[in-house]
Amino acid sequence: MTIVLALETSCDETAVALVAGHRVLANLVASQVASHAPYGGVVPELAARRHVELLPHLVEQAFAEAGVTWAQVNAVAATATPGLVGALLVGLTTGKTMALLHGKPFLAVHHLEGHLCSAELTGRPPLKPPFLVLLVSGGHTQLVRVDGPGAYGLCGATVDDAAGEAFDKVARLLGLGYPGGPAIEAVASGSGNPQRFAFPQGRVSRR
Repeated sequence: MTIVLALETSCDETAVALVAGHRVLANLVASQVASHAPYGGVVPELAARRHVELLPHLVEQAFAEAGVTWAQVNAVAATATPGLVGALLVGLTTGKTMALLHGKPFLAVHHLEGHLCSAELTGRPPLKPPFLVLLVSGGHTQLVRVDGPGAYGLCGATVDDAAGEAFDKVARLLGLGYPGGPAIEAVASGSGNPQRFAFPQGRVSRR
C-alpha cells in the first residue's frame, strides 16, 4: 500500500496528513484564526511565519498518530498553487527538504484539485465520471466538470469575490468580526426573515 505524507499551507491553516491509498491514517489541522482575528482577515506574512512554527510539530504528531515510520512512506506531497505565495513556499520548502533527506519522490499538488479529489477519501462509493463538482472555499467558488483523473473543465466561476471572501467582507462591514461565516450565521440563526430581500442571480460566466 502506497503511503503519502501530505502538507497543506496555502492560506491560514497548517495541515498534515498521512494517507494509505484511500485510507486516512492521520489528519491534523492547526487553525490560525486567533492570530488573524485582530486584523479582520488573513495577514500573509503572519500566516507564513505561523506555518514555519507549526509544520514541524504537526509532522511529528502525524507520524505518531499514524504509527508509521519514514521507511514506510513512499512519497511526500505539498500544495504548490494556488494560495498565498509566502505560505505556499513554507510547505513546498519543507516538503522538498523532507523528501530529499529521506530519499522520497516529491509531488506538487494543485490546491483545487485536492478539493476535487477529497471526496474519494470519505469512505463512500466512488463517483463515476463524468460528474459535476461545486467547489466552494474561502478563495474560490467554481462549478467543475470531472471527466477523469487530471481531466477537468471549468463550467463557471465567480468573477469577483468567492463565497468565503464575501462572508468575510460583509461581516467586516457589519462589525461582526472574523471569520465572517460563523459570525454571520450566529447573528442570523433563530431570527430574521430569510425572504426579506430578493437577491439577483449570481454570474458564473468567465471574466
